[in-house]
Amino acid sequence: MTRLFSDKIALVTGAGSGIGAAVARQLVAGGARVAVADINDAAAGALADGLGKAARAFSVDVADPDAVARLVDDVVSSFGGLHLAVNNAGIGGAEGPVAVYGIAGWRRVIDINLNGVFYAMHAQIPAILASGGGAIVNMASILGLSGFAGSAAYVAAKHGVIGLTKTAAAEYSAAGVRVNAVCPGFIDTPLIGHVDAPARRALVARHPIGRLGTSDEVAALTCFLLSDEAGFVTGSAHLVDGGYSAV
Repeated sequence: MTRLFSDKIALVTGAGSGIGAAVARQLVAGGARVAVADINDAAAGALADGLGKAARAFSVDVADPDAVARLVDDVVSSFGGLHLAVNNAGIGGAEGPVAVYGIAGWRRVIDINLNGVFYAMHAQIPAILASGGGAIVNMASILGLSGFAGSAAYVAAKHGVIGLTKTAAAEYSAAGVRVNAVCPGFIDTPLIGHVDAPARRALVARHPIGRLGTSDEVAALTCFLLSDEAGFVTGSAHLVDGGYSAV
């Protein structure tokens, strides 16, 4: 990767594994200094250690607005500003039809996958504006554009992320903060690590490309959207889904 992100400071949530870790690696490879944030302190620390002096680990529960605000303050204090953010932290959550979906499970998914993105942008946008502008990518999903039986909370949260992304872009793009969403298909990450072999084959079959995606493929699109090469791209949701939405 060319040095697209020289002199840029980036914050990635959910960076301890999967897509978030891949994004953090690609940002560092592109010259950025990266705040690696995750609720799993050990995972964040291990990744930051592996990335060297350009990265530092931070602990955060994105469902806690005060913790998210402290995180952004700590990143700005540690690195001297903030230009780029990837709001990737999320969970799959419980499964079940709407009429029997547990209320506690619903609230947990919404708190992390939707409220957490709002809390993050609430704190990040002022910091990015103060640093001279930049870009945010919110991690949505192909399920932010379609339904999926048994995943009411996840689907609702990811639809909400796309709406929130469009609204923030409409409000702040003219001021110098571009905001976009990425909508992955099913990606081979720990989020679907519990899926048994038959269910995995069924997921693969939903993708005309004939396989699940990789974290690096999602990270590549994410980093493009963060870069100045995407300077006229804002307020949109971008698919990286192996053809899932084409059929």
